[in-house]
Parts: sequence; structure tokens; C-alpha cells
Amino acid sequence: MAILALVLGLLVPAGAAAVLPDEVLEDPVLEGRARDLSQLIRCLVCQNESIDTSNADLARELRILVRERLTAGDSDQEVLDFLVARYGDFVLLRPRMTPANYLLWFGPLLLLLIGLAGVVLYFRRRLPRPAQGLSAEEEAQIARLTGQDRESE
Repeated sequence: MAILALVLGLLVPAGAAAVLPDEVLEDPVLEGRARDLSQLIRCLVCQNESIDTSNADLARELRILVRERLTAGDSDQEVLDFLVARYGDFVLLRPRMTPANYLLWFGPLLLLLIGLAGVVLYFRRRLPRPAQGLSAEEEAQIARLTGQDRESE
């Protein structure tokens, strides 16, 4: 039984406890919005982890900042805009589609298309080409080289 409890304890993600009790808002609606926003914001220390699951000090500060902005009456979009203005687009786990990010959004598709074009060209060049008829001049040259023109005389 103790082994089962230990295994279940290890299966619980460590990041689930990142939001500390003193951070939680009393209003459950605001707290739900804060948790939803926290999942969209990147921990600037952990890189590919949201501030909702990160235990880093900066993530805690950002969680508190999000809650302060929501309590002050900011909309979700205003909170995100504030953070982007302060930290840049990198703070968003899902970057916005702006001209500066087009390569990020469309780069993988572009590389895939270039790769497919390369594969198609490679295999097209390897296909045998259909034989084309010889010109009269080429046939005459072959006849001279093989000595067939003497036989017809």
C-alpha cells in the first residue's frame, strides 16, 4: 500500500503546486481568469514552461502582477498587452502573428515545401529520359563511322 502511495505521489506533476496559497485571489472568477492567463505566459527563467507551473521567483512575481492587474480591473487582453509591452513577445507561450513573427509561423511550412521540391527534382533527374529520334546529320555521321555508307554504294 505504501508503494502505491509513493507511485501516485510521483505521478502528480511537481508544477501543479506552483501557485502558492498566498497568491490565490478570494474571488473565484478572478482567480480562474488569473490561472487561464498564467498558462499563456512564459516563465522567462524556465523558457518553455508557463508561469502557472513554474516555481521560479520571477514566475511568482509575474503571477502576482497578473493578479494585481486583474484586481485593478484590467481585461485579459490588457494584462497580456501590458506584459508584452514590458517583456516583449517572448513572454507569450503562443506568439502573436505579426510581421516580425511570420518566419516563426510560416518557416516550418516553407522548409517543408523546399524539401519536397528538392525531393521531386532529385527523382525527376533520376528518371530515364525517353529516347529521341536522331537528326539526319547524326544518322549520316553514325553511318560513316560504322561503315554502313560503303555498303549502300
